[in-house]
Amino acid sequence: MTLLATLDPADADLTACLGRVMAAVLKPGDVLALQGPVGAGKTHFARAFIRARQGEAAEDVPSPTFTLVQTYADPLGTEIWHADLYRLTHPDELAELGLDEAMREAIVLIEWPEHGGPLPEPLTVALEPHVDFPELRRITLSGSEPHWGFATRLPVIARLIHRAGWAGARLLPLAGDASSRRYFRLLDGDRSAVLMDAAPGTTDGYVAMTQWLRHRDFHAPEILAADQIEGLLLLEDLGDDLVARVLEADPALAPRIYDRMTDLLVDLHRHAPPDFVPRLDGPELARQVGLFAEHYPAAAGTPGLGADVAPVVEALHEALCETIPPVLGLRDFHAENLLWMGDKPLGLLDFQDAVAVHPAYDLVSGLQDARREVVPEIEAAQIARYVAATGMEDARFRAAYALLGAQRNLRILGIFTRLAQDEGKRRYLAFMPRVWAALQRDLAHPALAPLAAALQGIPAPTPEVIERIVG
Repeated sequence: MTLLATLDPADADLTACLGRVMAAVLKPGDVLALQGPVGAGKTHFARAFIRARQGEAAEDVPSPTFTLVQTYADPLGTEIWHADLYRLTHPDELAELGLDEAMREAIVLIEWPEHGGPLPEPLTVALEPHVDFPELRRITLSGSEPHWGFATRLPVIARLIHRAGWAGARLLPLAGDASSRRYFRLLDGDRSAVLMDAAPGTTDGYVAMTQWLRHRDFHAPEILAADQIEGLLLLEDLGDDLVARVLEADPALAPRIYDRMTDLLVDLHRHAPPDFVPRLDGPELARQVGLFAEHYPAAAGTPGLGADVAPVVEALHEALCETIPPVLGLRDFHAENLLWMGDKPLGLLDFQDAVAVHPAYDLVSGLQDARREVVPEIEAAQIARYVAATGMEDARFRAAYALLGAQRNLRILGIFTRLAQDEGKRRYLAFMPRVWAALQRDLAHPALAPLAAALQGIPAPTPEVIERIVG
């Protein structure tokens, strides 16, 4: 058993807060061994955990000292067992209580676990009175690092939430993005917030970009609290109305929504990009498109083809894009990262990887969306809307748009192939035909003839090709 983390000192509120944080991440088959003397707060911790799992359906949670075991329905999809083994006379009684089976199928919290003999890979939560302050306690988390390594993050999350005045909040996991970041919604009465859990030391870009955007009246979430050393941010909750969901629920809103997306880019591009963002220039775009040449042709059964894609992209960028000053590109500007807020400005998400890039880059990102169809009429209307609003030279802008669209789509095909083959993430393969179709529209632009020639002979992601990629 490895010492994973320590929370010291912890008052009653912070102890309960840790229980609520833990409730957001445990799953069926997980066992918590709650150790500590009488009065250390074991039941207090368990009560906060159970009630957080139950949410609005929360029950009273008495100590199981006399019943030995209490069971609770869990709206999150399992069952919770709360046991007190202090009066157990022999470990064999675990089976009589049904705990041996419960530890395979439910979430089990066990007080006085030392009375029950060895447990199957538990996370031990030890609560001890503080040496100097009896009303405080020292909490340590111990367990198998391969199984419980993620628990090292839980005390630092609890500290931030407690310090920010959200100690009583219930945490619910939110769908994350393609990165290693995790997100949780905090619910506390009629208020809510979002917690971003990123790798330690990786939030500086997000914070800087948030401040830059908000200073210019763009609706990035306000940062309510932060621990940038640990990679934790507590953010304003902009709600659940992702543009993607709104479009799915009411497709008739598409013209209005895409008008707003284009107008947002027009406003954004009136500001010079900040000097702290990297440049996404021709060499970098060429390096990124190398992902396609590295992964897709061989996986599709044509190894060696497409080897000249990167230098062709770099040369075309120099010819078609270099004369236009770069603007701020949010980089992942699409319906999954924008929030519809009615008459208010669109809410912005996932902008920490912003770059200085040609003005067409984010427009392509929004209109050639791998995840959903954007009808050709809307794409054409938005290109025309952007050109009219910015005074760009139409023919040159459209050529750059086609190039950046082709580059993005090639890179995406390479990424989807790598994710499927190296990480077993096959769900993205379903998007490949749409990405390929957008690529063909881009390659049809006369200015991209050299790129079309460099891709000659590489097959489309037909069902047969996708089956080959899966292997």
